[in-house]
Amino acid sequence: MPDPRLMISVSGIRGRVGFGLTPEVFARYAAAFGAWAISKGSAKAVVLGRDSRVTGPLFHQVARAALESVGADVIDLGITTTPTLQMAVEHHHAAGGLGITASHNPIEWNALKFIGPDGLFLSAAAGSEMRALVDEVPYVTYDLLGATKFDTDAVARHIDAVLALPMIDVGAIRARRFRVAYDACRGAGAIIIPRLLDLLGCDVEAIELETDGRFPRSPEPIAENLGPLCALVRSSRADIGFATDPDVDRLALVDETGRAIGEDYTLALAARVALKGRPGVVVTNLSTSLVVDDQVTRAGGTVQRAPVGEVNVALAMRAANAVFGGEGNGGVILPDLHLGRDAPLGVALLLQMLVDAGESLSAVVARSPRYTIIKDKLDRPEAPLDAVYDALKAAFPDAAADTKDGLRLGWKDRWVHVRPSGTEHIVRVIAEGPTVEAARALVDRGRALLAQFAR
Repeated sequence: MPDPRLMISVSGIRGRVGFGLTPEVFARYAAAFGAWAISKGSAKAVVLGRDSRVTGPLFHQVARAALESVGADVIDLGITTTPTLQMAVEHHHAAGGLGITASHNPIEWNALKFIGPDGLFLSAAAGSEMRALVDEVPYVTYDLLGATKFDTDAVARHIDAVLALPMIDVGAIRARRFRVAYDACRGAGAIIIPRLLDLLGCDVEAIELETDGRFPRSPEPIAENLGPLCALVRSSRADIGFATDPDVDRLALVDETGRAIGEDYTLALAARVALKGRPGVVVTNLSTSLVVDDQVTRAGGTVQRAPVGEVNVALAMRAANAVFGGEGNGGVILPDLHLGRDAPLGVALLLQMLVDAGESLSAVVARSPRYTIIKDKLDRPEAPLDAVYDALKAAFPDAAADTKDGLRLGWKDRWVHVRPSGTEHIVRVIAEGPTVEAARALVDRGRALLAQFAR
C-alpha cells in the first residue's frame, strides 16, 4: 500500500521530504518508472532533470542511480524546466522523462513527474501500470546497468524553438525595447527567462535569480504572492512583469501600473497571438475563467473544455487538433512547439501581444469583461457525489451541464464547478460570475447541497 502521506496523481508523486517522501521511496518510484519506460519500446534512454529545490541535488543522485539500476541510460539535463525536459524527451526520442520538481509547492516538498515518450505526462492508465512495478522493481545484473551522459544544450534548443515560431516577430519585439520586470523566486526560470528576454531585446530588471530553491515567498505565482514583483514593476517603470513557478510551466502577469492581473489572463491574451490568422479550437479545463472564452471568441476561435490536469488538456487538444490550449493557472500550450505548459513560450506570446495591440497591458485588460472567481473546498461526503450532482442540476435546470470532471454548470456569464480532489479527501467548489455576489451565491448553493448530503 502506498504511504498515505504521499500525494499520487496523474502527473506523479509528491510529498514532504522526511514525511512520506524519503530517498528509499524516491528510488523505488524512479526505478519502477525507468523499468516501465524501457519495456515499452526499443529506446533505453530516460531524460532526467530537476528544478532548483534544496533537496533537488540529493534526489537527483538517487534518481539517476535508480534509473541505471534497471538498465536505463540516463540523459541528464541538471537544473532545468519542466517544458525543457518534455521537449528533450521528444528531441532524443527517449523512452520517457523524469522530472524532480514539486512545482509550486512549498520548500519542504519535492516530487517526481513522470513523462511518457510523447513528451506528455502519463495518463491515468499508464501511471497505474507503472506503479504496479513499485513493490517488485525488476533490477538488472551488473552487466546490464545503464550509463549516464549529459545534455547541456537543452535550454538553448528550447529558446531557439520559441524564437523560431512564425507567430513570434522577433524583429518587431526587439524594436519595441520593452522594459520587463521578472521574479524567478529562486527557481529554474533563472536559467532561461532572462536569456530569452535578452534575445528579444528587452531591458530586464530581475529579482531572486539564485537557483538555490530557498524561496523568499510562497512559490505559487498567484496575485497575493507577487508583492515584490509589483513593487519592482513600479520602481523600474516596466512595461510588464513576469513571474514563474519553480519548474517554469506557469506564468503570471503584472501590468505596467504594478497590478497583478490574474493567471487566467496569461492564457487568454496569449490565445490572441496563437489564433491570429488561423482561428480554430482552443482547449482549456473546466475551471478556467470566461476571460479565455471572450478573447478566443473575439479572435474567431472556439473553446472546448477538458477535465482539470495538464495531461487531460493535452490529450483533448490532440483529439480536437486544437491550435492552442492550456489551463487558467498561467499554463499555455502550443502544439506547434510541444504539448506541454510552457512559461518561456508564454513570455514570447505576451510580448508579441503587446506589439500587436500597440497599447499597454492595463489598457488591453480594461477592454475585456471582468469576472470574479471564488474557490472553496470542504470535506467529501460519504454519500455518492452523483446524488449531489443530480441535486445541483435540478436546482439549476437552465444551466448547461458538463460531467467530464465532476459537474460544471454553465451560463453565458457565470459557472460553478464541483469536483472531487484527485489528491485529497475533499470536494472543490469553484464559481465565477460578473460580480462577487453572483459567484458567492453559486459557491454557497454548492456548499449547502454538499453539507446536506454529508449528514
